[in-house]
Amino acid sequence: MGRPSLSLRLPRSLHTSGRGSTSPRSADEAWAVLAGAGPGRHWYADAAPFVVRGALDRLALGGGRRWPVPYGPLLRAGDRAGFWRVLAAGPTTTGHRLVLEAAVRAPGRVRLELRVDGRPDGCAVDLQITFEPEGLLGTAYLLADVGAREVVTTLVDARIRADLS
Repeated sequence: MGRPSLSLRLPRSLHTSGRGSTSPRSADEAWAVLAGAGPGRHWYADAAPFVVRGALDRLALGGGRRWPVPYGPLLRAGDRAGFWRVLAAGPTTTGHRLVLEAAVRAPGRVRLELRVDGRPDGCAVDLQITFEPEGLLGTAYLLADVGAREVVTTLVDARIRADLS
């Protein structure tokens, strides 16, 4: 199988960082890997940036990374894994979509959205991490967080591409 390719994107907005890549796998094959649950390694629970973020959250007396990956073939809406709540997981008209919300201490909401869309030569994988601040502290955090969010997005995208290799 060919290697996934990277198509780097700059921040989409002050609130949202994103990356996109392509894979020769079909959208369904990629989805089985990226939304897979059960035993084993899973990018959404054990990618290095999420392990670090979970540890920092626990130091701040948050719940970070306490939920085991659910048993079953795929994540479903309502599941919890790592420090994520699964808000949506399933098919779209062009592929699949996964929406996760972080259950961590933060002055706002942290969401991750992953889209896997079919293409004639495989699939496109689109990753977005969004922070929606709450209050003055949230706005200050947003401004301080942009660089870190870009690094996290880049590292998580690299992990996703490696998992699809």
